[in-house]
Amino acid sequence: MMVLVVILLGLAIGVLVGLMGVGGGILLVPALVFLMHMDQHLAQGTSLFILLPPLGLGALSVYWRRRQVDLTAGILSAVGILLGADLGGRLAVHTASRDLKGIFGLFMMVAAVLLWHKPTPAQVNPAGRNDG
Repeated sequence: MMVLVVILLGLAIGVLVGLMGVGGGILLVPALVFLMHMDQHLAQGTSLFILLPPLGLGALSVYWRRRQVDLTAGILSAVGILLGADLGGRLAVHTASRDLKGIFGLFMMVAAVLLWHKPTPAQVNPAGRNDG
């Protein structure tokens, strides 16, 4: 039964990643913590392992075929992410699980507020100023 839950969880998150372009960890980490009862550290490490191959090959291949990938920006960002992820991982493993869960939750709330208040294209005038 647990194998089926994990497979269905992966399938659902894969659809949402491809549909909304969100980082799978935003969905996967809470699911692993609450559905699979994992510790925050274990959930984050497992999420990184799970997402590495499918994100690199799955949704990217669709965008690549439609020529919707900026290769230069992608390479430069990937280098920054690689270095930043190493530093972030080093910090995370030394942070208490309870605190790490709180930091993760706070990050998601800030992201939600920023997305909620982001102007839609109709609210931005041609000069780039926000009218709303």
